[in-house]
Amino acid sequence: MTTTLARPDGGTPPEAKKQRGWFGQLLLRLHFYAGILVGPFIFVAAVSGALYALTPQVEQVVYDHELRAPVTDTSLTLGDQIEIAEAYIGDAATLSAVRPAPEPGDTTRVMFAQDGLGESESRAVFVDPGTGQIRGDLVVYGTSGALPLRTWVDQLHRSLNLGEPGRYYSELAASWLGVVALAGLALWIIRIRRSKAKKDFVRPNRAYSGYRRVFSWHTSVGIWVLVGALFLSATGITWSAYAGANVSNLRAALDWGTPSVSTSLSGEADAGGGEHADHHGGGSAPTGDADPATFDAVLAVAEGVNVNTRRVEIKPPAEPGTAWVVQEIQRSFPTEVDAVAVDGSTLEVVDRVDFAEFSIPAKLARWGIDLHMGSMFGLVNQIVMFVIASGIAAMVVLGYAMWWKRRPTRTGALVGTPPRRGALRGAPWWGIVAVIVGAVAVGLWLPFVGYTLAAFVVVDVVVGWWQRARTRA
Repeated sequence: MTTTLARPDGGTPPEAKKQRGWFGQLLLRLHFYAGILVGPFIFVAAVSGALYALTPQVEQVVYDHELRAPVTDTSLTLGDQIEIAEAYIGDAATLSAVRPAPEPGDTTRVMFAQDGLGESESRAVFVDPGTGQIRGDLVVYGTSGALPLRTWVDQLHRSLNLGEPGRYYSELAASWLGVVALAGLALWIIRIRRSKAKKDFVRPNRAYSGYRRVFSWHTSVGIWVLVGALFLSATGITWSAYAGANVSNLRAALDWGTPSVSTSLSGEADAGGGEHADHHGGGSAPTGDADPATFDAVLAVAEGVNVNTRRVEIKPPAEPGTAWVVQEIQRSFPTEVDAVAVDGSTLEVVDRVDFAEFSIPAKLARWGIDLHMGSMFGLVNQIVMFVIASGIAAMVVLGYAMWWKRRPTRTGALVGTPPRRGALRGAPWWGIVAVIVGAVAVGLWLPFVGYTLAAFVVVDVVVGWWQRARTRA
């Protein structure tokens, strides 16, 4: 297969016969325009994602006083620690959850719901479990328990810190990242098959200069970050509003949902929240008072059932007639997300959920999200995510550099000309049908790709019409 070079004027080629290279030309034009127009969104998502990968260690340093306490020979009960935190808070907030100190030298988080906090946010009072000293008072976010610095970077990555409207940017980036990566892979295959210097497509050739050198870096770096880019795109889409809803609906239709512990004391099942509701700490605050002493008793019951890690969160009933929940929150491998619901009055187990009994799709969804967050394999996972995200950001920069290098210097143009239009003119009828059907299918599954692709086509048609009109004039 061959790829036809772009015309200097970017105009429509002469009426051509059916040619074998039409699909490569189409992919080249799609890859070019998507990279140019959506590249800034992908770049911001990649850079903020790379920063997020570094935040767990930074967080440990910045918030060392809140997270750590001197190890002592004495230890207060959870009830005592909760009473100390409640006395500190007063009537300003309602007790919503407790995370016992997971290791000696760690603090206990006593978490409160309070007016004015954002979705999935809680006010956490950090208590020294040995002395009862209040070590800090911070807003934390989600099941990850992110502190303010990491939360800010997380929200930058997720929504540019603009709230719900800002999520459109991340959905646009995640949706197009996979499309651009796959188009780039197809172009890479086409070109490496016809190239004599095949090694230049898997490692940069520093002997080149100008456009060829940038192109060598773009193609070789791109093939190494391809799998990671596709993974980040696929898992990132599950967080999105519209494409994410399609994923959730598909999983529900195939019965691939994530099991959720039932808190009903009447035997009725609760609706499952899924991985993201769990990650972002979904759930409501308790509507009544929770006896601090009950936390110790409920935790003891859970530890006798299926809770075998110290990284847990204990939630009192969200409303009258519901059970307490003890949920494991360990996201590092081996995954520990077992949960048990306990009747606070009788201390009887109402329901339990074990990760070992999750379906394979539910396990893969859990693992995919934890890998995306860089929490599954600790520092190694974070380094890999940082390298992949940095590579994606570099690909965007290299793409713009190629555009600049290809500018016609004789005409004084600021940027290079786009690949020629009219690739479908050389396509067979079945190829045209396949492209249209494929575009519609992708647009329905990834709405933001559909909307922007339609906009690209409209703009391209208008530009083509304007260029032809100018040429005739």
